[in-house]
Amino acid sequence: QVQLVESGGGLVQAGGSLRLSCAASGRTSRNYAMGWFRHAPGKEREFVAAIDWSGGYTDYPDSVKGRFTISRDNAKNTVYLQMNSLKPEDTAVYYCAASRSMSSQTMDERYDYWGQGTQVTVSS
Repeated sequence: QVQLVESGGGLVQAGGSLRLSCAASGRTSRNYAMGWFRHAPGKEREFVAAIDWSGGYTDYPDSVKGRFTISRDNAKNTVYLQMNSLKPEDTAVYYCAASRSMSSQTMDERYDYWGQGTQVTVSS
């Protein structure tokens, strides 16, 4: 089992930045691919970013490419999501997820463990 706890969400003005963190505990000796998803009211859950086990490969949808950066520190069992140039449409609950696959995954059904989420609100 892997437990994931997100932090770093909050309220920010459009154009601002936030950095989300996801701390993993439990069976962290195994190398998991990690991802971030978001869920806004009235919308389906959306893929935001993914990173492979080594941190050498990342993937983003066009909606956040160039603004968001995913990274990981395996020594600290932590994954980060740096979000810059935030827009009101980025407002959502952001979830961290871990996949037993070592390669980067963009589909939510490929993830095995999920955090509780952290709210990000971007005001216009």
